[in-house]
Amino acid sequence: MMRVAFLLLPFLTDGVSSQKVCSYQDVLDYLNLTKSNEVFTLTRPVLDHTHPTMIKLDVILYSILAVMWTNERISWDPSDFCGIKQVSIPTEMLWRPDLFIYEMTEKDDAPQSPYIYVSHDGTVILEEDMKVVSTCKMDVHKFPFDTQRCNITVGSAIHSVDEVRLIPVSNSSRATQSSLELMLTQGEWEFLDLSVTNNTLNFDRGQLEQLVYTITMRRRPLLHVINFLLPILFFLCLDLASFLISDHRGEKLGFKVTVLLAISVLLLILNDILPSMSDKTPLIATYCIVIFALMLLSLLETILVTYLMEKDSPSQENLSLRDDCEDEQDKDKSHNCDREEKRRTLCACICDVSGGDASCELLPVAEEVGNSRQSGESGVLLLILEELRELQKSLALLLSSKQEAGKTGYWTRVARRINTAFFIFYVIAVSLFLILIFIGWSI
Repeated sequence: MMRVAFLLLPFLTDGVSSQKVCSYQDVLDYLNLTKSNEVFTLTRPVLDHTHPTMIKLDVILYSILAVMWTNERISWDPSDFCGIKQVSIPTEMLWRPDLFIYEMTEKDDAPQSPYIYVSHDGTVILEEDMKVVSTCKMDVHKFPFDTQRCNITVGSAIHSVDEVRLIPVSNSSRATQSSLELMLTQGEWEFLDLSVTNNTLNFDRGQLEQLVYTITMRRRPLLHVINFLLPILFFLCLDLASFLISDHRGEKLGFKVTVLLAISVLLLILNDILPSMSDKTPLIATYCIVIFALMLLSLLETILVTYLMEKDSPSQENLSLRDDCEDEQDKDKSHNCDREEKRRTLCACICDVSGGDASCELLPVAEEVGNSRQSGESGVLLLILEELRELQKSLALLLSSKQEAGKTGYWTRVARRINTAFFIFYVIAVSLFLILIFIGWSI
């Protein structure tokens, strides 16, 4: 009976059944996994040096870099340790693969994960965030409607294919979907695709395996279209509208110069926003240079037309004759010349202004007034005579101005023909260029 009581004691102490208690430290003690044990840190964790270590990578954009490999020196039976299948230990206690990113230009300053997970079958999992600042060859030929592809190449520094094999955990479609779900904002760029490919490099010491993650992204062009492309197009429309301004005035020339200077300012802004690295000339640079050249050509045409019209301006002579006539009439009135002198002046003025009549007819009223100067009605007749003179002078000036307006010189006709032909050429050239440049951006 004493033996039976001894067997029942472990199960009836305090009325509670006894269970085996395990800790993570029991697993580490069983594996002899300590910081001082260099077996787990110095060499690649394989029992046979010809057995390669399979390293599985999973890269998600804007997220976590997950690396998994198998440590052949680590294994335990979870049933011996209360079902413990995984433990976390400090990262410096185990060997880690010497993976690095080939395109990385700056040291990773993201906080490193202090722990790694070890499974009962020897699988080691390392998950950490990485901030990658890398180089990327950009093609800005279609800027700002460009699509860029940048590579992130992950490989081992010294281990060859015989020692370390790189295997992607997620395929291209899964990596793309996971990245789209985890990305909160994309800024100027729109993420499109993340593809995964294997690559092998040949060296003297053997072959090195690489995993190449290709990130495809597209630029959002709305900001550049509103701030740059549309203003240049508006200035081009203003330059086209300037052909409606009269060439006889100087406003047209000043307006075109102002628009050309505005385009020059936008070209300086383009120099700041356009990336400098490109094998081809960007279409946006061609867009600006060609529009600038067309507007410069339009300005030169305006200068030529203005010069030709000023060269053929007969109205200046008529204006000088008209001024002389008015001065002579003012002198007659101020000095109170006799009627005969006034009659000659009036005749000369009318003949000069009318431009071509050799005969000068006097008003018949003037003879009658001269003969009846002594009569009582002389004052009234003189007033009527003065009114008729003013009327006749105004009519002659009006007729002469109409004749001058109807007459155009040779150089004026040439200038108008040049202006019409250039306007047609300008509209056709601008339309064809805009069509071609937009087709180049859309392809």
